[in-house]
Amino acid sequence: MLRSWRGKLKLLLATATLVILLSWLCVFMGSSEYGRSLLLSPCFGDRPSQDLEREALASQVRKVEEENLQLRLRLSQSQGQAGAVDGSDGSQQWAASFDDGDTPGDDRSNRTGCPKQQMVQKCELLHVAIVCAGHNASRDVVTLVKSILFHRKNPLHFHLITDSVAQQILQTLFQSWMVPSIHVSFYNADDLKAEVSWIPNKHYSGIYGLMKLTLTKALPSNLSKVIVLDTDITFATDIAELWAVFGKFSGVILLLLERLRRIGWEQMWRLTAERELMSMLSTSLADQDIFNAVIKQSPVLVYKLPCFWNVQLSDHTLSEQCYSEVSDLKVIHWNSPKKLRVKNKHVEFFRNLYLTFLEYDGNLLRRELFGCASLPSPPRNQLQQALEDLDEEDPCYDFRRQHLMLHRIHLFFLQYEVLASPDPADVTLVAQLSMDRLQMLEAICKHWAGPISLALYMSDAEAQQFLRYAQGSEVLSSRRNVAYHIVYKEGQFYPVNLLRNVALTNAQTPYVFLTDIDFLPMYGLYDYLRNSIRQLELPQRKAALIVPAFETLRYRLAFPKSKAELLSMLDMGSLYTFRYHVWPKGHAPTDYAKWRTATVPYRVEWQPDFEPYVVVRRDCPQYDQRFVGFGWNKVSHIMELDAQEYELLVLPNAFMIHMPHAPSFDISKFRLSAGYRGCLQTLREEFHQDLSRRQPQEEDFTLGFVNAGQAWSTRDGPRTVPGRR
Repeated sequence: MLRSWRGKLKLLLATATLVILLSWLCVFMGSSEYGRSLLLSPCFGDRPSQDLEREALASQVRKVEEENLQLRLRLSQSQGQAGAVDGSDGSQQWAASFDDGDTPGDDRSNRTGCPKQQMVQKCELLHVAIVCAGHNASRDVVTLVKSILFHRKNPLHFHLITDSVAQQILQTLFQSWMVPSIHVSFYNADDLKAEVSWIPNKHYSGIYGLMKLTLTKALPSNLSKVIVLDTDITFATDIAELWAVFGKFSGVILLLLERLRRIGWEQMWRLTAERELMSMLSTSLADQDIFNAVIKQSPVLVYKLPCFWNVQLSDHTLSEQCYSEVSDLKVIHWNSPKKLRVKNKHVEFFRNLYLTFLEYDGNLLRRELFGCASLPSPPRNQLQQALEDLDEEDPCYDFRRQHLMLHRIHLFFLQYEVLASPDPADVTLVAQLSMDRLQMLEAICKHWAGPISLALYMSDAEAQQFLRYAQGSEVLSSRRNVAYHIVYKEGQFYPVNLLRNVALTNAQTPYVFLTDIDFLPMYGLYDYLRNSIRQLELPQRKAALIVPAFETLRYRLAFPKSKAELLSMLDMGSLYTFRYHVWPKGHAPTDYAKWRTATVPYRVEWQPDFEPYVVVRRDCPQYDQRFVGFGWNKVSHIMELDAQEYELLVLPNAFMIHMPHAPSFDISKFRLSAGYRGCLQTLREEFHQDLSRRQPQEEDFTLGFVNAGQAWSTRDGPRTVPGRR
């Protein structure tokens, strides 16, 4: 009797499925120019081919439905035996593959719990897929990944479907993060756009909100299962618990790629989308609308997860019905635009959890997995070997270790827009800063209208403070041509030349103006530099344009609007040539006396300890990163330029002014520590030897360096210091 009933049920399901599929096909064949323009479906081929395709699809759907019915039956039996009765009324969270959490009203669920889950095997590799596009989503991904890494005990493989912006940001971030047992693969979203671009969509995420529909095609064919996550969620538990659900239910929960491919998922969602768009014309919830339609048509294909796997932090109170205690929660979804200001009795818990991972020191997540052998990446191997080769008895061990540190780097932390038609003479202001120089940003933006590339040395918590500061500043928030690159703090010395190189490397224009954050450029300098680059035909010559540097001791200064006004202030004593009273050698070769009357650019010769601020091509030599903290960081760079035979040309109508500020921590260490000064001398000598090996023909240059080094080695005290950051 039971066997007869099952046979009838199978026949009924098969008939219903076939009728539905035939109805869809007929609708699309019969009319609609609109439907044809959306997708040239396979059903427009010859009739025998259509029949075979329909039969194959119907057969696969029937088979999967039967398997899922049996699994559901076994599940309900195990729940009954365990006393965990599921009063499912269709209100549980859908599996992650079918729900991105943007559908209000779907986050109710009973709180009786799930059947006991299988444990994930130790060291089993877990796969996670995330669609991420743009600057803001890239920031959100970092917080999500931190929450996963904090709880995880298994190796992870992240599959990231990204645009070019997000790929550049996240590729650099993961490479510099070097977390053990983490694999990352990138997939170009541009290659997938054609699959979903035909779907009219009003969702705020645009075409990227539809990308999950393409995962069976985008991800490797040998990848059988994957957890798919939105960027705006936070884990409160080990992601392995979610992965274990796969094992318990034989792959019917979450995104079972193998099963979806077997039932012809790509054709299924396309046909469903065409049918639904006939009536609703466009999607408002992106891929969620299409997933909803598929599930409505074939609900047996989906098992609904308990909603504590996706508690939506929104203004409606249904989320509070999802759990009795906050300890029950597994995943928090920040899908409300108001985020931290929602009305929820546990909002403080949610807020604190989110802020914990937002500001959590990512360096602490580099820990090895206990008991899991992992193959380190080549950069990690090389770094480890270099660190092991260091002599811990070396007095300069700390300097050398700092030089070898690989800092986490988050490029383009805020929105940055590149000009569509770049100017071949365009120039980017390049500088670096830490939190104590943040107040200079607004003033620089008022003085410089062109693009800016900044490297900011900050902790994770400071990076969030900076984000709030930038978003709350009328001046900064109105600029889209300022690139902020976060280099996360690690070690005891300020990696000044690393920061400069990060900002320099990621400038987007042919030329760069290499300056420091505590200088204000003259008004109009951006236009003046571009005109000078054209007039001096810089693309055809190897030259560095010097912008003369001045300083004031006044915190409030009526900034000069012209060279004539600056000369007047210089004569009155309210301005000085930069560091003339502290370290005159640093800028004396600029020849300020000649500059006063110059009307055309003039050439100057390199001299020991010269450290002007220059405009050069972006592909110029990088700064030597062995120099950390204070001293000789810019001097070494100008020496490199001279060794490579750059002309040094002083611009007659350009100037910049150094603004006063409290001394940095590194200069204080330099002044107070003889060991610090001794190590700087050692690094200088090693730099000179390396440069001599690269430039053996520069005999007079070498002699000049040695003389300067001998003279410097007899000095002590803050007023005779070589080089200033």
